[in-house]
Amino acid sequence: MECLRMAVSPDHTQDDGVSKTTAIHLQSYLHGGTSSLLSALPTVLVFPVYKTIFRQQIHNTPVRQAVGQLYKEGPVKLYRGVVPPLLMRTLNGTLLFGFQDTLLRHLSLSAHNAIFTAALPALAGCGAGIAEAVVFTPFERVQNVLQNSKNDRHLPSLRSVLIRLKEQRISQGYYRAFLPITVRNALGSSLYFGLKGPVSAIVAGHGLSPMASSFVSGTMTSMAISLTLYPMSVLVANMQARVGGESKGVMACWRAMWKSRNHSVVLLYRGGTLVILRSCITWGITTAIYDRQVK
Repeated sequence: MECLRMAVSPDHTQDDGVSKTTAIHLQSYLHGGTSSLLSALPTVLVFPVYKTIFRQQIHNTPVRQAVGQLYKEGPVKLYRGVVPPLLMRTLNGTLLFGFQDTLLRHLSLSAHNAIFTAALPALAGCGAGIAEAVVFTPFERVQNVLQNSKNDRHLPSLRSVLIRLKEQRISQGYYRAFLPITVRNALGSSLYFGLKGPVSAIVAGHGLSPMASSFVSGTMTSMAISLTLYPMSVLVANMQARVGGESKGVMACWRAMWKSRNHSVVLLYRGGTLVILRSCITWGITTAIYDRQVK
């Protein structure tokens, strides 16, 4: 029996080590999904605000006019399109944090100097942003189609939208605006994961608690990202809001949008204040919850 125990124990030790390592790797996915779900719950309450922003991005209308349009359409249509962002937000956090952590672990094995090591979180974040675009572009496409009131008559339900998009070529259907989404997500994720750690450390040096430092870090990082990449989100919304018709490329859509804004940066950022405020709060909460779970 002793010989058998000695023969079996190394394998059990190796299996336990593999199981423990796998569990540690999966924790980042679980933590990311949990933190994103908790921060996404207020989405239901602020969805009318989000829809007001969308109207400003698409139709270039003042906030008062956009609110008036939503009021006339009634409460039933007010929450049309709320399901995709809720689902996307939860799954997004699971993939973003989990995949970034997985990439970071693999990249760390090949790190040879301090400068390269310091850049690894941003590099892993870039990869996670690309994966995020591949997975979630269809969600964003469906959401933008549902929120465009001009589609209400010929695309009255989620099912009708899904069927119509399936009939289109993949580049014009579910993956419309895939290129700008990939650029936006890759840059945004790279900046987020590259900056949140150093910013949190600086803030913590001023005497704030770890959770407060994480919240401030997430808020400030999100503000910088939102200010930089907001025009990309406006471009994506304009490219994805319609189904069928003339299919313009990215540059053609950008020129048309820039012309519709009268070549004004101020008009291009119309609705941006609300987006940045919402993003700061959401990512502040997400960062604080995620860092708390990890620690």
